[in-house]
Amino acid sequence: MDINNLKKHIAETAYNVGYSAKLHFASYEMIERLPGLISFFSMAFGVYALAFSSLSTKFMSCTLLVLGLIGLYISMKNGDKKIYEEKGIALTGLFNELKHLMLDAKSQSPNTTDIANKLNDIELRYNNSCASSHIMFATWFAHYKFFWEQQIAWIDEQRKFGFFRDKVPLTFWISLIVMVIIVLLNTDAIMTHVCKFIQTEGVNS
Repeated sequence: MDINNLKKHIAETAYNVGYSAKLHFASYEMIERLPGLISFFSMAFGVYALAFSSLSTKFMSCTLLVLGLIGLYISMKNGDKKIYEEKGIALTGLFNELKHLMLDAKSQSPNTTDIANKLNDIELRYNNSCASSHIMFATWFAHYKFFWEQQIAWIDEQRKFGFFRDKVPLTFWISLIVMVIIVLLNTDAIMTHVCKFIQTEGVNS
């Protein structure tokens, strides 16, 4: 295999492996942290609702109920937490192997056959090291962890990452567009609710 194509193949595999590692860690951290955060914000909201009567609305109550359901959903995945952590560690090890493999490919006299064999072995282990399902919205967190926390300049040299195409998940753009449309269609209702809130607080003060 041509050395340039081999380096591109390594970079593409490193992207897949590195992102998968962050996806597993994202699922692990969400299971570990979100239930506590949901409980904290629910209690904090309850305290503020005592001070601001306008917060005690059906909408806010439904929001807290939804947060409670999310917490319940996450707690049901608690048994998979250790699996996500172990697989994330294993995939990070493969990612580091690929980084060293790229250095070998950039050497003055690279052994392309040996590098290709090692790459095939890593890909085989990668395919056997991934969980079949993840926590909802873990992909959003994984994008942040991979593109904004991980050092990936060596991958970007061979596989250029675009902001809109790669660094922000497609589901985020879809959700953002849907939210904007909903806000535009309900602008009058939103403004009416805001005005009522301001008037109510003005009277109470």
